[in-house]
Amino acid sequence: MLTSGWGNYPKVDAELFSSSKIQDIISYIGNNNNLIPQGFARSYGDSALNGHILSTRKLDHFIEFDSEKGIITAQAGVLFSEILQIVVPKGWFLPVTPGTKYVTLGGAISSDVHGKNHHKHGTLGQYVESMDILLANGEIKHCSKSENSELFNSAIAGMGLMGVILSATLKLHKIETAYIKQKVIKTRSLEELYELFEINRNYTYSVSWIDITGGARRSVNGLLMLGEHALREDLQVNKEKKDVIAGNPLDVPFYFPNIVLNHSTIKIFNTLYYAKELKKEKNAITYFDSYFYPLDIVNNWNKVYGHRGFLQYQFVVPLEHGLQAIKQILNKIADYGQASFLTVLKTFGKRNDFVLSFPDEGYTLAMDFPLTRGLFPMFDELDKIVLDYGGRFYLTKDAHLSPETFRKSNPEIEKFLEIKAKYDPNNKFQSLQSKRLGF
Repeated sequence: MLTSGWGNYPKVDAELFSSSKIQDIISYIGNNNNLIPQGFARSYGDSALNGHILSTRKLDHFIEFDSEKGIITAQAGVLFSEILQIVVPKGWFLPVTPGTKYVTLGGAISSDVHGKNHHKHGTLGQYVESMDILLANGEIKHCSKSENSELFNSAIAGMGLMGVILSATLKLHKIETAYIKQKVIKTRSLEELYELFEINRNYTYSVSWIDITGGARRSVNGLLMLGEHALREDLQVNKEKKDVIAGNPLDVPFYFPNIVLNHSTIKIFNTLYYAKELKKEKNAITYFDSYFYPLDIVNNWNKVYGHRGFLQYQFVVPLEHGLQAIKQILNKIADYGQASFLTVLKTFGKRNDFVLSFPDEGYTLAMDFPLTRGLFPMFDELDKIVLDYGGRFYLTKDAHLSPETFRKSNPEIEKFLEIKAKYDPNNKFQSLQSKRLGF
């Protein structure tokens, strides 16, 4: 079957296997080489693609939930949306979540996902208590920070290349309500936005949208969105209507024509998105869905980019070079006449101990580009800028990096490959991405 990641690029003819029975999965691994585990196929590029794909989606059972201590154990194919349905009514929330709840537990761990709170709470992997991992030889290893720790630290952010995560135990975050106290601040320049990030660094959640269609030589409009979990007393004090996403989300039923998204239409969208916020500062109480998962209200929103698909480019640069590096990046994009439909800027906290984990202390920028002829040459130029500033790239979003660029930005790769050779000596677990990057 022809399949792809969320960006619809690249597309590959693959055999997709899925089973709820562990023994069937062991047999499939034993009978095949050159395979990669896959969750809900929400990674953007080619990190979960190969000729043989082992889907974990049927491993969808909850094993245990301690609602007093906030510890949940589930199989790898359980979605974050399904976890939230169970834990939020009991007063718990995911410790870290990406911008969509339609990701599997195993996939999120393999990517070591980050969220709007990395500057304070780090990555998801830091809240994983333990995991069961199926190795290439059919052995199931239980691992944690203290047991089989080498495997534990390399499977988290390991992009599925160490083995198949079968189940995991996760420590949750305590909440009083399902609502978020949100503050939205309009900004007119990157300098103003950076200053506000610093002033509001004590907020648990912070993320900004910016309009980069004019490059950094012009004013860069932005919206800084700050958040805290609302307490019961906040709901009593604030009498404003609180929005709750209910029922079925909207749906994009077909792929848009490729000509729909171009520099002009993207510019119009960004202008209107900025203009919708009428006040310089707006405070509101909103349901958690609205704050964390605004794109989830539209099913298959990736079809807006058309059959050609799109690529997301995400990097992080150190704090001391953040403003300078990002201005240079934005100007280079403008020079190429490209435009990002959705651009998100966030801050990261300190790096963790997981071998290939992406986040590092600094500023991270994520941009979505429709696939066009000039995109890859531009990415090559952006890569050079990121490397010059000592930055890194996010593999879960990548579909273009060269082996040389990847190794320069990830010196830990040699350590990772040494560990992989111990647990997968025949390199059974591979992806299109790992082959492209020369693992």
